[in-house]
Amino acid sequence: MSNINNIHPTAIIDESAVIAADVTIGPYCIIGPNVEIGRGTKLHAHVVVAGYTRIGKNNEIFQFASIGEICQDLKYKGEETWLEIGDNNIIREHSSLHRGTVQDEGITRIGNHNLLMVNTHIAHDCQVGSHNVFANNVGVAGHVHIGDYVIIGGNSGIHQFCKIDSYSMIGGASLILKDVPAYVMASGNPAHAFGLNVEGMKRKGWSKEVILALRQSFKLVYKDGLTTKEALERIREEVLPKASEVQLFIDSIEQSKRGIVR
Repeated sequence: MSNINNIHPTAIIDESAVIAADVTIGPYCIIGPNVEIGRGTKLHAHVVVAGYTRIGKNNEIFQFASIGEICQDLKYKGEETWLEIGDNNIIREHSSLHRGTVQDEGITRIGNHNLLMVNTHIAHDCQVGSHNVFANNVGVAGHVHIGDYVIIGGNSGIHQFCKIDSYSMIGGASLILKDVPAYVMASGNPAHAFGLNVEGMKRKGWSKEVILALRQSFKLVYKDGLTTKEALERIREEVLPKASEVQLFIDSIEQSKRGIVR
């Protein structure tokens, strides 16, 4: 149990909760059964953490967030399923993160160093990586997989079972109905691919050679009128030897189950 000096007297905490010694729990928070909260995490006022939730270290969760509640899937019948949150995440006001279902792996996972802005919703069974930014009012439906270093613009919606791969960027108010390959920028309703997240690559200090190789790969898939198979064969032969980063682009297209945004 946490140091009582860090817990506001109005907070309600189930006796089964395991809370690290330096966790801060603000006024009117409710911590349910089978909850674990790691060191350095801070809950502001009126945060609800429901049962079967593991929260890592140094997270900050703002007021009125709902963490680990049962999902909105009508197939859910009360089974034991989990929400797992990593370290160093910022979860802003009114965000809602739901537990998984037994129809999938039974767990929703959030990685590390993510920023979930106001009113973000992460539905059941989503698998979210690290270093992502979700702007205000982003809605992520069930079973969605999101990689690392992804930026999703405000008021965007992600259809269930979609995959948004690493280093991609989604424009504001977009509707994602198909998979977004790594590095790609997509926008619109429904969303279309319109380029690469080059600015993000530059900010990470990637070389001109790597960026050029990824540009060539994008052109082969999206601009040259080739079939996907033909484009990937040429990328492997002509571009991949120049930059290993291209492999992620290839993998995200080949592994797509819903088809990619065009």
